Amino acid sequence: MRDERVVLDTDVASLILRDQLASSVRRMLEPRTWCATFVTVGELWHWAEVGSWGLQRRHQLERWLTSVIVLPSNVRVARTWGRISAAAVKRGRPRPINDTWIAASCMAHGLPLATLNTKDFADFAEYDVLELAIKPR
Repeated sequence: MRDERVVLDTDVASLILRDQLASSVRRMLEPRTWCATFVTVGELWHWAEVGSWGLQRRHQLERWLTSVIVLPSNVRVARTWGRISAAAVKRGRPRPINDTWIAASCMAHGLPLATLNTKDFADFAEYDVLELAIKPR
């Protein structure tokens, strides 16, 4: 049986939180169980701090985070990060650290990534085993 979980990249999570995700993408994601990586949680809280979010928006973020499965870091994720990060450097295309952690989390857990920034993850999809839930156009 196919795992129906999908990892939401920070861009998608942010659009969901702001109720700005395109309805076509939302319909594609709604039947699946939403996950977020520890990196996305950190990025969202970073934005809350930098943006001086008020109590209401922070509570909204907390409520949303309890509605998704947060994928933790572990040795398998760290090992995957090391492998794909080094491979990208050897290809001459080092990738941003947070994108690499998100890709490593997806790959270590065997889950597809829902991102609208497909170009940021294209190398991992091409050279590694990252599955993109939203295909590039």
